[in-house]
Amino acid sequence: MPREWNTPVRECWNAPIHNILKAIDNHTQIYFSTGDKWHLEQANFLRTYVSSLKTWIHEQERIADRSINNRSVINQ
Repeated sequence: MPREWNTPVRECWNAPIHNILKAIDNHTQIYFSTGDKWHLEQANFLRTYVSSLKTWIHEQERIADRSINNRSVINQ
């Protein structure tokens, strides 16, 4: 499914996040088929990382938006 929107901040992170989500799926599938808890732990580790990364991306987008808005006000 294609992205409906994108920003310069998240552009370079889309592919890595997609691949990490696939890795989470792989770990989860292996955990369910083998019961090896290491895979469940790794999936949770990656979920935490992606969540933290997305929080950082949102913060960077807010900073960029404020910067753009401040420049607009100054140029008026």
